[in-house]
Amino acid sequence: MKKALCVLIAVLMLVPLAACGSGRQAVTLNILNWGDYIDPEILDQFTEETGIEVKYSTMTSNEEMLVKLSAADCIYDICFPSDYVIEKLVAQDLLHPLNRENIPNLANIDERFLDLSFDPGNTYSVPYMWGTVGILYNTTMVSEPVTSWNVLWEEQYKGKILMYDSVRDSIGITLCKLGYSLNTRDEAQVLAAQEALIAQKPLVRAYLTDDIKMEMINGSAALAVVYSGDALYCMDENPDLDYVVPSEGSNVWFDNVIIPKTSQHTAEAEAFINFLCDAEVARANAEYICYSSPNKAALALLGPEFTESPVFNPPQEDLDRCEIFHDLGDFVGVFSDAWTKVKAA
Repeated sequence: MKKALCVLIAVLMLVPLAACGSGRQAVTLNILNWGDYIDPEILDQFTEETGIEVKYSTMTSNEEMLVKLSAADCIYDICFPSDYVIEKLVAQDLLHPLNRENIPNLANIDERFLDLSFDPGNTYSVPYMWGTVGILYNTTMVSEPVTSWNVLWEEQYKGKILMYDSVRDSIGITLCKLGYSLNTRDEAQVLAAQEALIAQKPLVRAYLTDDIKMEMINGSAALAVVYSGDALYCMDENPDLDYVVPSEGSNVWFDNVIIPKTSQHTAEAEAFINFLCDAEVARANAEYICYSSPNKAALALLGPEFTESPVFNPPQEDLDRCEIFHDLGDFVGVFSDAWTKVKAA
């Protein structure tokens, strides 16, 4: 009750439009996020404590989000882009600089996840979740040790492989398989990845995003490219599943919260970001979606099933062979053309 009262008082001071008896229309925050990427009860709790309504929409890719945030009639007040997209949004002057005085709970964020290359000084973004990209596999269907991306190209698993329907993710892991950087600007290397994916395509059951989770839980596929948080969720639902970051390396990713420059409710949006950074809220959110939290105060409240999990809390040796995605600028067109050819093959 004490925490809720403090949050309410702070928000009412920041956001007079939401105050009871103000005589003004209640504010509604338009939020754009990935599917199943926040605990719905948290949204209800935020509205109950602040009076600020939430209209929640989902996206399936960073590229879809970029189109929406670049539109002149962008309606969103909060969004959850990945690292390299934040670089692009900053370069295009599409983000609102954050007022840290409105986000005191930023103090709960582990310093390891602040001041990263895609937003030095966290001028525009606050860490939300992080993790790795790897292979989720069914141990009853895959007898050999899974250590390499090459297993996704093995003929014996024809029709049992799920690839992630994403330009950067699928081309990125293929570049890693071939020994290249997933941030390469070498057109010949991207072409090599394109050809490898076209050669793999007859083995692939489907290119999916969120639906991968249910497919793997139900045992419909043997191997899938997934984010670590989805892997942890699936492993909890099906004990036959396991997860690995392949030896060739992979992507370590960071999703942050931002406010588009077009937002008309920046104080309310900052109140929402501050709410997400509350230790108890961040704990509940991490438990719901199973992704690694950058909130050190929340980690202290989580049980060993999270903190001792190499999927949720990966060892440094896994992270040392991973890269952060960076904005490719105009070269992203080479990636997009390659992915179009893979899907059309």
